[in-house]
Amino acid sequence: MQDKERLLSIISDETKKNIDNLTIVTPSLYSSIFSKFALSHNVNLDESEMLTDKFLDKKISLLTNLQNQTSKNALELSDNATKAISAIKEKDASLLSQVLKETQKLRQEIEKLKESVYKDVLTNAYNRKWLSDTHIDSATQKFKQAGTLAIIDLNYFKIINDTFGHIIGDKVLIYMANQLKEIRGGVLRYGGDEFVVIFPIETTEEDALWQLNILRENILHKNLKVKDAEFKLSFSFGIHKYLANEGLIDVIDFADKKMYIDKLKIKERIKGI
Repeated sequence: MQDKERLLSIISDETKKNIDNLTIVTPSLYSSIFSKFALSHNVNLDESEMLTDKFLDKKISLLTNLQNQTSKNALELSDNATKAISAIKEKDASLLSQVLKETQKLRQEIEKLKESVYKDVLTNAYNRKWLSDTHIDSATQKFKQAGTLAIIDLNYFKIINDTFGHIIGDKVLIYMANQLKEIRGGVLRYGGDEFVVIFPIETTEEDALWQLNILRENILHKNLKVKDAEFKLSFSFGIHKYLANEGLIDVIDFADKKMYIDKLKIKERIKGI
């Protein structure tokens, strides 16, 4: 049952990412998109425990709460703006001071809300929405400025899940995200066991290659323990130095191809876990 619930959670995360940019999400639309991703994971939706109204309601509730909080903050901001205009016109220092305090508090709440919107629930790394909102032009789906991107894919992750279970698999993902955060740059979970690193603009492709090679060797020299068992973790990566106005899909594709070349090489050296 835990494996089924975990699989449902994965499908739900994929569904949520797919509907991030939709203005209105109805239960039937959510169900349709959910069904599409469920089929890609070979999940039989005829089994009642795999798609219940309660499960859908929970996910929709999370989205609704987020929308409600955003609306609440917008209304409070509008109210504070009205108060500020009134205070300035009437030269009411006390009211202006009150508006300042309320606005500062509201700003803190908005920052927390933004952080939750941009974070992957499991690993606390950034998510795709962060990448889209901070680096990508929404109209063209191209990078706003030049930079260096790396895509990272764990090796033998399915074996880890099959051998030790999905709870350990989740811990491995959290561990990997934390290791990547040691590198200067933005780390996001791109999907499943894939991560993306957006390096600072001044980082060269050679420097990014050096950093990831050092990290990989450090991880390979550690034994990860599960009760009485031990295993090693490795990853493959591909790096692409992109230009401003280069398309996101193209950049990911270039990095992905380099990653698979690297995976073939590293798997000749590392035969398993």
